[in-house]
Amino acid sequence: MANDMNSADYIIVGGGSAGCVMAARLSENGRHKVLLIEAGPSDRRFDIDVPVGYARTYFDARVNWMFNSAPVPALKDRVVYYPRGKVLGGSGSINAMVFARGQAEDFEDWEKVGNQGWGWRDVLPFYKKMETHDFGASDLHGGDGPMHVTQMGRDTHPICETFFKAAEELGFKHLSDLNGAEAEGVGHYQVNIKKGQRHSSAKAYLRPALKRGNLEVITGAQVLKVLVEGKRAVGVQLRRDGILQDVRAQREVILSAGAIGSPHLLLLSGIGPAADLKAQGIDVVHDLPMVGQNLMDHICYDHYFEATVPTLNSELGNWFGKIKAGAQYALLRRGPLAGSLNQAGGFVRSSPSRARPNIQLYFCPLAYEKASPDSRELIIVRSTPAFSLSASPCRPKSRGYLRLKSRDASVAPEIQPNLLSHPDDMAEIIEAAHLMRRLSNTKALGSVIRLETKPGPRTQSDADFEAYVKESTYSIFHPSGTCRMGTNAAESVVDSRLRVHGLQSLRVIDSAIFPSIPSANTNAPTMMVAEKGAAFLLGEDNR
Repeated sequence: MANDMNSADYIIVGGGSAGCVMAARLSENGRHKVLLIEAGPSDRRFDIDVPVGYARTYFDARVNWMFNSAPVPALKDRVVYYPRGKVLGGSGSINAMVFARGQAEDFEDWEKVGNQGWGWRDVLPFYKKMETHDFGASDLHGGDGPMHVTQMGRDTHPICETFFKAAEELGFKHLSDLNGAEAEGVGHYQVNIKKGQRHSSAKAYLRPALKRGNLEVITGAQVLKVLVEGKRAVGVQLRRDGILQDVRAQREVILSAGAIGSPHLLLLSGIGPAADLKAQGIDVVHDLPMVGQNLMDHICYDHYFEATVPTLNSELGNWFGKIKAGAQYALLRRGPLAGSLNQAGGFVRSSPSRARPNIQLYFCPLAYEKASPDSRELIIVRSTPAFSLSASPCRPKSRGYLRLKSRDASVAPEIQPNLLSHPDDMAEIIEAAHLMRRLSNTKALGSVIRLETKPGPRTQSDADFEAYVKESTYSIFHPSGTCRMGTNAAESVVDSRLRVHGLQSLRVIDSAIFPSIPSANTNAPTMMVAEKGAAFLLGEDNR
């Protein structure tokens, strides 16, 4: 971007999963001058392109904000790590690439609480608009959108079939499409990968748009605050290479900095709970009590097993196997490096009494140890054949918050997710633990298990599982809801067209606006929100 840029029609803060979609769509017709501001660098990196490269970016401060939560009471005061993308493509450049829309009922729930135009019939066209799907165009999928959605299967490990047989023993249906008409069942995951490379929104949307003369992109620039005159957002103040600069917005300022970054920026701008702002010495520009509230996240819980048959540990747990996998990827863009480690799973009910699927399962043909930040890697892989089975409750009831620790924009906010603070969440994850034990005891999986290593066969009772859950449960990195969409300023931050309550020319368009968390991975819903938000701005959606 040119150094003399001082205004644009639309200023987009955050070049992540949502921001890249917004930049591409708003600049598409050529009529608007669009500025995209990203704090991190370009995504043109080998460890981002290679799908399993997220093992390298997990603790890489060059492309990752590397947030930590406050101690979480229900997890024995453990601090929870929150990797968030600080790079073009955002968290979509460092995640595990699972493309899951959520259940149709999730969006019906959004509409039921007053968010008109956000039911399943309303959001499906925007999912289709984004997709070039392996299954081609249909009533449920798009065939010519920017984002390539690949059905895993060709290169998944054969032990995944054993998991499917085990699930069928418990009555869970095998689905050919986990984003299809049926929500309940197991199958291969779909991923945003194209020809063996990560296909984030930076690649799918932004990169083709960069040749447009009306789109400018700044990297390495942190926005410090939104500039507000009266009740109208008129621009932003940013810092780049130590230099402060004000940039004016002729039409609107759009915050797409994510569920941590967007509320943090609102608070720094004097938009949020008045008492909290005053406590930090920040002038109150607009008292909006729900900014930073309603923090939601998915948690996950693992069972680990040593296997009697080969798994990916057999391939990636030794140097010969790593060299072979590297050569296969380099020559063919295939093999274990060309996909996600989350190869299979699905959405099931942990009990017949549950009204709809309430647990997301992950089956990984690999068992690994999480490394420390000093190792600069996500995983340590042993050569002993092993695999893992994980469960993530779909719709947790626990709610946390985010608030300022300092008026200095370089100081991360306090993040308190309050995971498992609601008693129903603990009851549900214990139910899920018993379900995983039942899966491991099926004839199919039992035939390939040598030993359950975690939590181990001595863990049997609800109390046993609760103790283990408190020690081992972790975030699956889906923070959302901190600028909740709703009908009034007392309970939400933005309206159903994503406009900040009580202010003009300011919107939040990212996962922060989720009224309730979708029942699956949040990257696809975030991009859908951006597609729909761009349509609002361009007048294409009249609902």
